[in-house]
Amino acid sequence: MSTHLDLAARATAFTALHTPTTPLALANAWDVASARVVEAAGAAAVATTSAGVAWSLGAPDGDALARDRALDLIARVAGAVSVPVTADIEGGFGADADAVGETVTGVLAAGAVGINIEDATRAPAEFAERLAAARAAADAAGVSLYVNARIDTFLFGLGAPETRLDETLSRAAAYLKAGATGIFVPGVVDPATVAELARGIDAPLNVLAGPAAPSVAEFGALGVSRVSLGSWVAEAAYALVRRATEELLSGGTYGALADSLPYGELNGLLKG
Repeated sequence: MSTHLDLAARATAFTALHTPTTPLALANAWDVASARVVEAAGAAAVATTSAGVAWSLGAPDGDALARDRALDLIARVAGAVSVPVTADIEGGFGADADAVGETVTGVLAAGAVGINIEDATRAPAEFAERLAAARAAADAAGVSLYVNARIDTFLFGLGAPETRLDETLSRAAAYLKAGATGIFVPGVVDPATVAELARGIDAPLNVLAGPAAPSVAEFGALGVSRVSLGSWVAEAAYALVRRATEELLSGGTYGALADSLPYGELNGLLKG
């Protein structure tokens, strides 16, 4: 388990990685093995995906996973890698702000130095209370936890299209005042809109990338400080399971397995 000094240093180092000059690129992991693969590929940090974590533990995404199971997974991931870990805690794994504070205390005890927490369809004022509770818990622990506040206006199509940019900027300002470190706006990759978000948000901007999205460098040129793949990697892994199974059952062949990670290499990442 990391000491308090380790956590404080990792939190500072993780925060410093957020810059549009060289955006932090995160291929989100969902278990120890995927986290070790991400680290071995050269990633400067490991981020979990709440969807991938939930699926791997037999639960759907969307605040359905029990907090103790999520914290156990975070602890195992943080204990398995040497780079900073940031954990997706969905809405905070609790019914109210006090419960979110308890979750954050558990996240820090697990060894993570950052969180993603989402407003989803919550009222902005209620979500701001959750952020304040998260910040208070981190302050009480003496760790500058990176609180990445996810705004779901674009992802969920909230409100009229012509109001979403202004609404997102308004929420971002309120969330930063409440204690957020950075702002995550998934659901938008249009360069013009991303540039407007980067200009209007006085904090590091995180976007969700995927097929056909601009490159990390292109996002950086727009002012983005962090680019995440979210659940895309886990979805791709499960898609391979389906392709390999369908090929095996329908044709009796094994071509889908051609680019598999070698057994020895993967096994070696989990030794020691």
